[in-house]
Amino acid sequence: MTRHTALPQPGADPFTERTPRVVAARKLTRRAERDKAGRFLAEGANAVDAALTREQHERGSLHELFVAERALENSAALLQRAQELDVPISLLTDRAADALSETVTPQGIVAVCELLDRPLETVLGGEAKLVVVLVDVSDPGNAGTVIRVADAAGASAVILAGETVDPHNGKCVRAAAGSLFHVPIARVRDVGAALAACSAAGLRTLAAHGYAEEQLDSIELATPTAWVFGNEAHGLRPEVLELADTAVRIPIYGEVESLNLATAAAVCVYASAMAAHKA
Repeated sequence: MTRHTALPQPGADPFTERTPRVVAARKLTRRAERDKAGRFLAEGANAVDAALTREQHERGSLHELFVAERALENSAALLQRAQELDVPISLLTDRAADALSETVTPQGIVAVCELLDRPLETVLGGEAKLVVVLVDVSDPGNAGTVIRVADAAGASAVILAGETVDPHNGKCVRAAAGSLFHVPIARVRDVGAALAACSAAGLRTLAAHGYAEEQLDSIELATPTAWVFGNEAHGLRPEVLELADTAVRIPIYGEVESLNLATAAAVCVYASAMAAHKA
């Protein structure tokens, strides 16, 4: 028989910011601690909802749910789901909840989850049709937004290559708005190995590059593709461009010099997704 976790009640004795479990969870805001523990924090209703859905399919992936006293009423449906899945629920003081948050206006609900990245060969297994590769992307907000775009476009996977930011970074998790739990993620230090794996999986590698000769509106986009995007400030390094099958630029019709990373990724990835669905 399933043992159901008790739902926290208003007026119950909550954990404080000094409670050992809260102290341990707070450490997960640092990358070294996340990698050491194999866990990360998923903050906010969207992320917690997605974490609970994953827990339905992969039991043991969500270790604990923290909820602030002020968030009990608004989080009732999520807490009910957590109880049904037998996920431990811990009530926090508002101050303790704020200690686990990296936002200005915390929602007061945080899940402790298993890290989500998988081996590269796993995420490219099967019949991958559309993959996003981020190379040396440093801003977690951009990385999270691109992961959300990849999810919306139905991408098979997102590969974080080179010195790209940790996808489990709090800002990245929030920007992904739950999509981090939907799209298979891989982290690979060797950019060349990442692109070679994409090619071996039957994907054409297209490198987004503002000075490329080929334009987005002049190439065939319905074939299985891995889109490669570079650092926000410097783009893709020349040696990475050499490794890709084709460099492609988005035509600029106005006076702006360039598009930011997340916008460029949305244009390119959706162009491929729509072309594939029309084919």
